[in-house]
Amino acid sequence: MNIPNILTSFRIFMIPVCVGVYYLPVDWAYMAAATVFLLAAITDWLDGYLARKLDQSTPFGAFLDPVADKLIVAAALVVLVESYASLWLTLPAIVIVGREIVISALREWMAELGERASVAVSIIGKLKTAVQMVAITVLLASPPGEWLGTIGLAMLQGAAVLTLWSMFVYLRAAWPTLRS
Repeated sequence: MNIPNILTSFRIFMIPVCVGVYYLPVDWAYMAAATVFLLAAITDWLDGYLARKLDQSTPFGAFLDPVADKLIVAAALVVLVESYASLWLTLPAIVIVGREIVISALREWMAELGERASVAVSIIGKLKTAVQMVAITVLLASPPGEWLGTIGLAMLQGAAVLTLWSMFVYLRAAWPTLRS
């Protein structure tokens, strides 16, 4: 166990904390849940940075890091879909979660064929993740119906557009292999 793997494990531990805090019957629950989610999002960046900087990349970390990312985003989106009960949040959430499933399956399949490098993380994927994390943080911080939630909702819709774009980029890169 090294520092990056501890941070990744911490991110997984933060999932039930974030969800539990969101549902607390107190005024500060939304902001606290957003803070927990933001802390988890920062550890996503930090664990990757430290793994490279300290040369502490491990197979366990390479497996667990994307799993932790997808779990915390999916958990937050489920909470938000239930809380906001809005088509304008539900559709982007479906796009985001659906893309993660498609691209995870694509990467696994490409890795089996020895072609994993052709579907490596792109700059669009990184931008999508950044916008998505900020949007979810803003949505968690704001009770449904408040102006801040409207900003978060617009950002999540932008993240959904970037999500589709990044999925297209990955599928286009894999298309020659998919066709053969």
